[in-house]
Amino acid sequence: MWDYQAPKFLRMLLSHLRPIEPGFRKSAAGVAGRRLVTDFKLALTSLFHCPTALICTRPIIMLTIALPKGSLLKDSIKLLQTVGLDFSDFLDSSNRQLQIVEPTGRAQGLLVRAWDVPVYVEFGQAQLGMVGYDVIREKKPKVAQLADLGFGGCHLSVAVKASSSYRDPIELPAHGRVASKFVNCARDYFSDLDLPVEIVPLYGSVELGPITGMSEAIVDLVSTGRTLKENGLIEIATLFESSTRLVAHPLSYRLGSNNITDIVEGLRAATLQTA
Repeated sequence: MWDYQAPKFLRMLLSHLRPIEPGFRKSAAGVAGRRLVTDFKLALTSLFHCPTALICTRPIIMLTIALPKGSLLKDSIKLLQTVGLDFSDFLDSSNRQLQIVEPTGRAQGLLVRAWDVPVYVEFGQAQLGMVGYDVIREKKPKVAQLADLGFGGCHLSVAVKASSSYRDPIELPAHGRVASKFVNCARDYFSDLDLPVEIVPLYGSVELGPITGMSEAIVDLVSTGRTLKENGLIEIATLFESSTRLVAHPLSYRLGSNNITDIVEGLRAATLQTA
C-alpha cells in the first residue's frame, strides 16, 4: 500500500537504502546501523501518512561528536568553532561534565579518552569523532575516515638506548623484547620484517623498558624527540606518520542525518584553509 501511494521522492529515498552485508549485520556497528535505518524508514512513513509530521515522527536525534581528552582537545574545539559548534566549556577547569550541548543546540559533545573515540563512533553512540591516526592503526575500528585535520602531528618510531649497538630494527636479537602500548602496530611491523620478537605491553613511561633492561627497544609516539633524548634513547626507524583524523559512523554519514554532511564539508574546508 505504501509503495504505491507514496510520493515519488519518498519512494526514491527508500530505494537508496541498500541491504546491509551479512558480515556487517552481526557487528556492533551493524546493530547501530540497522537501528538508524529503521528510524529513518519510520520517519518517512510518518511524513507520508500524517500531514503534521513534526508531531507524528520520532524526535530527531541530536548529532553527537566524540572529542578526545588531552593534547588534541584544544585544537579539536577550535576547528569545530569554524563551523559554528562551540564546545569550549570542556576547556573550563571547573567543568566536570563529560557530555554537553553546544549553545546553538545543533550538536552535543562527549569528552572521552582518545583511545575510546573510535569505540563510541563504531558503536553509533557518536556520529563523528576526532582521533589520532595512531589510535586508528592500533585499534582498527570499523569507522569511516573522512579527513586529515592537520594537527597533532607525530610519528610512531622504534627507539633504543643510544649506547647500544643497534642502529636498525633488523639488528635487534631474535626473540628479544620490545615494549609498547601499540601492541598491534609493533607486532605487525616486526612480522613484516620477519623478525620474531616478544611484545611487552606498557602503558606509561615506556622509555624505562630499555633503561631498566626489560626490553631491547620500544615502539612509541614521538613528537619533538625531547623525551627520548633526555632519557638517553634514539630513534632507529619510523613506522608511520600520524595526525588527527575526522571519523564517522559509516551509516550515519551515508544517510546524511542531523546535518552531518554540511558539518563534515565545513570542517574539510576549514582544514584546507589552514593547511
